[in-house]
Amino acid sequence: MNRTETMVLIKDSITEIVPDADFTDVGPDDKFRDALELDSLDFVGLVELLSERTGVRIDEDDYPALTTLADVTNFLLGRQN
Repeated sequence: MNRTETMVLIKDSITEIVPDADFTDVGPDDKFRDALELDSLDFVGLVELLSERTGVRIDEDDYPALTTLADVTNFLLGRQN
């Protein structure tokens, strides 16, 4: 996957967790959990969904590094097989 495909995958996954997610005002370096009002359970669901869809293991220790869309994209791209 390239950067664009990964970002689309992330946004699609967020939309599956939060169907009314509006990315209009969410830039790649914005903290998406705050902007899209994801609670802790939503975030864990997102992590599980991303792990399932990409095959990338995401541990709880990795969560602090997954605060922006760019962070998640970089994380997933850096861990691809």
